[in-house]
Amino acid sequence: MTTGLRPAAFLDRDGVVNVERDYVYRIEDFELLPGVIDALVTLQRAGYALVVVTNQGGIGLGKYQESDLQRLHHHLRAELAGAGVRLDGIYHCPHHPRSERPEMRGPCDCRKPAPGMILQAARDLALDLPNSFLAGDKVGDVAAGRAAGVGQNYLVRSGHRLSVQDMALADGVFHDLADLVHHHIVPRAPA
Repeated sequence: MTTGLRPAAFLDRDGVVNVERDYVYRIEDFELLPGVIDALVTLQRAGYALVVVTNQGGIGLGKYQESDLQRLHHHLRAELAGAGVRLDGIYHCPHHPRSERPEMRGPCDCRKPAPGMILQAARDLALDLPNSFLAGDKVGDVAAGRAAGVGQNYLVRSGHRLSVQDMALADGVFHDLADLVHHHIVPRAPA
């Protein structure tokens, strides 16, 4: 029996898709990690919706504006489109618990480890959460995926340093997104 829902690859941005640097919002600071484009092509061909879910607390901290982030995400989409990759969605949380602006401090349901971005994407894009996976570089990513009901929640070592305890909470740990896709994702027939 088919549900009519698509599985998704939920991807943290910094440290999974692009090189981790503190508060990446300028195009000149943005650099895709090696192997990401090929990994995304493989996932797209396998029928996964490609959804970026990213905490962007730099907005709440006043380090950059929403318009700066939108400009960067437009650049990301264009760079990927040049390789035939289409992101189905980019969801971000602008809040930060140390923001000086009360409306940006929260509490919110979107800042990972909360599941809000994932749940919103699932509603917007008709996604099959139990048959989806999440790739993150922090334990908060895994916690958000689990709270949302994402079937498999993985960590990659291409971003933040991972502790033994962090790695124990994930369904698997891989060098980077390309390694995860190469070793674990079973290709699906295109929808």
